[in-house]
Amino acid sequence: MPDEMVVVVAGGEAPRPESVLGVPPGATVIAADGGLEHARALGLEVTVAVGDFDSAAPEAVASAESGGIRVERHPAEKDATDLELALESALAFAPRRILVLAGVGDRLDHLLSALLLLGSGKWAGVEIDAEIGPARVHVIRGERELQGQAGELVSLLALHGPAEAVRTAGLVYELRGETLEPGSSRGVSNVLARDTARVSVERGVLLAVRPGLAGEAAT
Repeated sequence: MPDEMVVVVAGGEAPRPESVLGVPPGATVIAADGGLEHARALGLEVTVAVGDFDSAAPEAVASAESGGIRVERHPAEKDATDLELALESALAFAPRRILVLAGVGDRLDHLLSALLLLGSGKWAGVEIDAEIGPARVHVIRGERELQGQAGELVSLLALHGPAEAVRTAGLVYELRGETLEPGSSRGVSNVLARDTARVSVERGVLLAVRPGLAGEAAT
């Protein structure tokens, strides 16, 4: 039976404790390498652990295996990051939505790779969201509703090509059929005008980033 939501806990820097507030009870949890220990620290029960396990403590991996968690081991020299492998594993559960929990970390290349990965066409049939440090990230194909608080910042960024015929409702600076190009700052630092906003795109993929800056309201 398909899952409503699969949670992927990334390795690297630990996600914020608040990131689990949107996780429903009993959700399937996939841990990417060191995400195994992060998931346990967050009180999440891991279903599958994936990666080369170069950042997870050996005793944590051994404990997972002895506890019945499925462990998918990959070689250190591989063509995909542990996060990508975990997302691929999540697809096997046929979820409607995948929620990624991650920290910002100190590797800019890893962070940029992860953001680009979220918009990959491989997950086109699944709703993708992420909690990355204080930020919330939403992949938009077609139309999505964003729930937040009036005054909250949100940036709309085109991924992997132009995002055409972008329309918004509920943002201070409305878009009415514009095309957002990759590398353009046209959609940066918009603001929620009310608690609910809608964003649609006819062709292409958008990344909606709510940075959750200090002192800014967020839900």
